[in-house]
Amino acid sequence: MQTKTKFVIFVIIVVILVGGVGIYFGLNTQKPNRLEGFAQCLASSGARFYGAFWCPHCQEQKAEFGSSAKYLPYIECSNPDNSQTQICKDKKIESYPTWIFKDGSILSGKQTLQTLANKTACVLPQ
Repeated sequence: MQTKTKFVIFVIIVVILVGGVGIYFGLNTQKPNRLEGFAQCLASSGARFYGAFWCPHCQEQKAEFGSSAKYLPYIECSNPDNSQTQICKDKKIESYPTWIFKDGSILSGKQTLQTLANKTACVLPQ
């Protein structure tokens, strides 16, 4: 009877472990954010998003993209001491956020996703 009990306990432990691993991987598989392709298209279109870590409008712009913000063509303009980086001085960035597009046009301030789509010909998913 002890052998049977040990076997049952063993089976229960295996089932719990296998189930736990399955649940873990099931919950941790991230579906791509619907804006992932859009953010990647913005980057490949030649658009550039200049901002500063302390800028609330820059944070709002990034937040619109959720987890896909990591694909944005973002360029940090602020050094840790809040002085402007050389690349942003060279581009004459005066306010944040500033978007510069491949055609040389510039838009300052937080932009709507539709405006970004129109400026880059990137398809905005519905």
